[in-house]
Amino acid sequence: MSCCSESGLLPVPVAIQTLIDAVRAEQVPSAETLPLTEACGMTLAAPVCSPVSVPPHDNSAMDGYAIRYQDRETQPALPVSQRIPAGVAPEALMPATAARIFTGAPVPEGADTVVMQEDCILNDDGSVSITENIRQGAHIRRAGEDIREGQEILAAGHRLQACDIGLIASVGVDQVSVYRKLRVAVLVSGDELLEPGQPPEPGKIYNSNQYMLVPLLQQLGFEVSWQANVQDTFDATLEALKSAAEKADVIVTTGGVSVGEEDHLKPAVEAMGQLNLWKVNIKPGKPFAFGHVDHAGKQVPFIGLPGNPVSVFATLLVLGVPYLRTLQGQCWKPPVPVKVPAAFTVSKPGKRDEYLRVRVIENKGVACLEKYPNQSSGVLSSVAWADGFAVVKAGEQYETGDLVPFLRMDQLMHG
Repeated sequence: MSCCSESGLLPVPVAIQTLIDAVRAEQVPSAETLPLTEACGMTLAAPVCSPVSVPPHDNSAMDGYAIRYQDRETQPALPVSQRIPAGVAPEALMPATAARIFTGAPVPEGADTVVMQEDCILNDDGSVSITENIRQGAHIRRAGEDIREGQEILAAGHRLQACDIGLIASVGVDQVSVYRKLRVAVLVSGDELLEPGQPPEPGKIYNSNQYMLVPLLQQLGFEVSWQANVQDTFDATLEALKSAAEKADVIVTTGGVSVGEEDHLKPAVEAMGQLNLWKVNIKPGKPFAFGHVDHAGKQVPFIGLPGNPVSVFATLLVLGVPYLRTLQGQCWKPPVPVKVPAAFTVSKPGKRDEYLRVRVIENKGVACLEKYPNQSSGVLSSVAWADGFAVVKAGEQYETGDLVPFLRMDQLMHG
């Protein structure tokens, strides 16, 4: 491809943008209206605009006394004319008086300042004297200073978190328009796979990819609508793809997209649709497949991840998540790495951008990155151990103490 680097590998940002550009509007799930109690984790299909101002009226930021500032200049003591707790509509403030007021209570008409109770003395006759210099307008939260009536508070494409639900509730809205959760089908190929709980067998390995990928997709906020461990035959692969296309908005697979005699995903996908095989400038996980299968008049997107478990994890987060979030209708933004000192060296420049599994440790009071000793793509313990990835670009070298770009796992998960 013309967008590949000189080494013939597709740069990671180009691969991500190519995936995002492939999303068509009709592929995004349909919208539905949900009550707030069911909307956390969903993606807004329409913006949320506030029908009210917040605060709805001027209110007191302190327990104290509401006064007219000019009365403080002329009156040594102000009679207390009313008491205003939160939730009570006050009367207009009588001139040359003070109103006892509590935090959150509406400021009465005519008052322009709230004096903290600590700056006042309550006299024996029930009047109040102000003991400190005060500023006109102090301790009043103005109507609409947080949110204005009609203001957009959350945009379409935003994935709702708990604080967002609270924000929506704070303006009196009780339901939102959201996209239905993206349905993902997961296919894992390999006759060598054993299910956890089965006794070990010669030449077999346990099926870690499916048990990692399914909850990872669910943790990302998608619905895994169908999953299967597929036998290494063309017919079984074709039938699995048909079932997946019936039940899902997108198909994600691991392994089987190479050109070996036992790799049947490639010809099966091509028999039903189209497959593009990319070599991406990333380590681990250079081989990556993208395409679609045609079924019942629709094109179902297809993502083929590598077979090694660390490669599955890394390519899903780095390459798959931007695509899946865009397909979900979300506004994906690339995560911004932070620079953290390395507690390791990279003495031999690599040919690909390498995502090293690292975790944050403290060395003499300074946070730095420790590298997992074995960076093989088959060592899943490195992922369970790590806090994130140190991103070492092709050709770069690092000495201990050098600042390395660091991406936390949660950045990639929630980006």
